[in-house]
Amino acid sequence: MVKKFTANCDFGGQRSPVDLYVGSPALGSHPLGFQSKWLASKRGTIPPEIMTSFGKLVEIAERNRVPFEDLCEYVIDELRANNAIVSDTKKATEISRKD
Repeated sequence: MVKKFTANCDFGGQRSPVDLYVGSPALGSHPLGFQSKWLASKRGTIPPEIMTSFGKLVEIAERNRVPFEDLCEYVIDELRANNAIVSDTKKATEISRKD
């Protein structure tokens, strides 16, 4: 099943959110390869750290015989949870400083 996530992509120095879709790539293909080419035709680029991370996820999924989409979903959920914890911590710190 295809998973959707949003990344801030570069358009000539301007960052804009772009929805990207990840599914099982063909063996030897980068999971964001086609979208990267499409985005390049619009003069945009996916950040290199995202390209590298998804390349590593493919390797991990193949090595451990885990469905790539499931691994992506797990990682994205963990990142969202981590971001929520950071956000909640900042809010709590702000509240405690007001007292």
